[in-house]
Amino acid sequence: MLAEGGGGTPEVILIATGSEVQIALSARDLLQRDGTSARVVSMPCVEWFAEQDASYQEQVLPPGIRAGSASRPARARLARLRRGRRASASAWSTSGAQPPTRTLYEEFGLTAQRVAAAARSSLARLSAVAASE
Repeated sequence: MLAEGGGGTPEVILIATGSEVQIALSARDLLQRDGTSARVVSMPCVEWFAEQDASYQEQVLPPGIRAGSASRPARARLARLRRGRRASASAWSTSGAQPPTRTLYEEFGLTAQRVAAAARSSLARLSAVAASE
């Protein structure tokens, strides 16, 4: 875990796998302003995380926190780790792109606002599912 949200148990987990960690931290701040508690997890190596014991994985990604947002590089691998959880993902593709990282993020829509919106969307879907059950 890199950063915890205020107010006890987080409602949503934002997972960053590399240089987008700062974006996830900024998204957490945006969510906090709206009253949504968010945890930021820096996971530079999803494969290493998958090799850890279940208790460690559950400490970082508690099964009860089903809403989240992950950057595209980790999305498919994290989906396997988080079986049974519904999560949104902020996705982008920078294949062959050469501009500075910040320019790429803005060009491909990887912004704190978009990550926060994906987390809000995940929470809304979970609320809708819970209401229909």
